[in-house]
Amino acid sequence: MNTLAHYPERIVCLTEETTETLYLLGEERRIVGVSGYTVRPPQARREKPRVSAFLTAKTDKILQLEPDLVIGFSDLQADIARELAKAGLNVMLFNQRSIEEILNMILVLSSVVGVGEKGVQLIAKLEDGLSRIRVEGERFSTKHRVYFEEWDEPMISAIRWVSELVGIAGGEDVFPELSHSHAASGRVIADPRAVVEDGRT
Repeated sequence: MNTLAHYPERIVCLTEETTETLYLLGEERRIVGVSGYTVRPPQARREKPRVSAFLTAKTDKILQLEPDLVIGFSDLQADIARELAKAGLNVMLFNQRSIEEILNMILVLSSVVGVGEKGVQLIAKLEDGLSRIRVEGERFSTKHRVYFEEWDEPMISAIRWVSELVGIAGGEDVFPELSHSHAASGRVIADPRAVVEDGRT
């Protein structure tokens, strides 16, 4: 039986992580537009038109690309998603904050573009790498306390997946409780002295 249904062939990625994932899946041909902040993989910045920043997007340029799917990230791009949806485009927002959620994003995205098995294989490869790092990290006699600064003004500490990676690598996040905040505002360090004081604990 013939069918007109097909997987997305023209995808705009408003943030870097889905661009990088599609390249890792070998499906970069589907990408027709990327974020201006894209640096990984480096060829994406050279090969693909840049159509957005993080909080803003060039709606007219995106429409000209005639995408059958636009992929964004988090509530911070909700306004962009709303505008594009009103223009008649299919829009998907991911909201991954932890390692598990990142792997789930890969699984969903690979299924959306019809290469679910590739997604499973990529996840297995990444999980294997994490397991090897965890084994190496467990060999440290001392856990070094780590402060990861996502932003400097205001000072914003690590998002959850970064905090988790620090732990996997054998370290200890100085502010693990803050990493669980979905909003960056919940990870603001009000007093810079806390970094030094908590880091010594």
